[in-house]
Amino acid sequence: MKGGNTMSKIVVALGGNALGQSPKEQLDLLQGTAKSLVSLINKGYEIVISHGNGPQVGSINLGLNYAAENKQGPPFPFPECGAMSQAYIGYQMQESLLNELHALGIDKEVVTLVTQVEVSKDDPAFHNPTKPIGLFYTKEQADKTMEEKGFTFVEDSGRGYRRVVPSPQPINIVELDSIETLITHGTLVIAAGGGGIPVVKENNNYKGVDAVIDKDKTSALLAAHLQSDQLIILTAVDYVYINYGKENQEGLGEVTVDEIKKYIADGQFAKGSMLPKVEAALQFLEKNTEGSVLITSLADLGDALDGKIGTLIKN
Repeated sequence: MKGGNTMSKIVVALGGNALGQSPKEQLDLLQGTAKSLVSLINKGYEIVISHGNGPQVGSINLGLNYAAENKQGPPFPFPECGAMSQAYIGYQMQESLLNELHALGIDKEVVTLVTQVEVSKDDPAFHNPTKPIGLFYTKEQADKTMEEKGFTFVEDSGRGYRRVVPSPQPINIVELDSIETLITHGTLVIAAGGGGIPVVKENNNYKGVDAVIDKDKTSALLAAHLQSDQLIILTAVDYVYINYGKENQEGLGEVTVDEIKKYIADGQFAKGSMLPKVEAALQFLEKNTEGSVLITSLADLGDALDGKIGTLIKN
C-alpha cells in the first residue's frame, strides 16, 4: 500500500451490527469509527464508505408496521424503509466524520448519497426468499397476512413466524456517475448503505422491490466500478477464521484467492456471517486482479493497515 501522491483508493464497508442497537449507541460508536476512517484520509488514502443496515432497517420497519397495525399511520413499503435507514445512518456518519475532519484541520465535505442498486427481476432469489425481516407473528397472524398481502413467512428458530424477502445479486449501481463526480471533487462519499435500495428495470423505468441486497456484495461491486485498489470489510472479528470456535481455530493472515476457494468448498465459513464476506472479496478480486481485500474488526483497523492483524486476500 502506498500513501502520498499515488492516492490509493479504498472502499470501506462497515457492518450494520457494528453500529449498535439504538441511535445513541450508534452515535457513540461512530465517533470512534470516524477517528479510524479520518486517519486513513490523513495518510493520503482516498476513501468511499458503505455500511450495513440490518438492525436499523429492522427497527424502522418494525416501528412503522406497528403504527400501521394499530391504525396510527399508513404501512410503509420496504424500499422506503431502506431509504430512511440510509439517511439516518448517513446523517450520523456525516456529523461524526465532519467533526473529526474539523478537529484535525482537514477541509473536506462529507455527503451521503441515497443509492439505488439494480437487480434482475429474473434473479432466482425472487423465487426463494431467505432474508427474515420485521416482527414475529403467530401462525394464525402469519397465515392471515399471507392471504391479505401475499407475503412469504417462515418459522424462525422457535420464536415465531417472520416475513422473508429475497436477497438478489446487485448488477448495477444507479447513481455511480454521481458518486464518481463527488469523489473527483474531493468529497468524502457515503453510498450504497444497506446494499442499496433494490430496484428492477421495466421498460426503462426503475421500480423499488421488497428485497435486501447483501451489502458486502454491493460494496464489492462499487469497489470494482470505482477501480479501487482495496476493499476493506470491517466486521466484529479481527480475522477470517478457519475451524472457527474449535480448539484448532486459526486466524488467516495473508491468503490467496485459491486458498479461500478451497476453504469455501470445505464449508469453513458460516452462511449468515463470514461466507458472504469472503464471496464478496472474491467478486471484487475477479474484477480487479491487482487489488486486495482486507477483512478485520473496526477496532483494529489501524493495526490492520500496518499489517499487524487482519486477513489480507490477494490473487
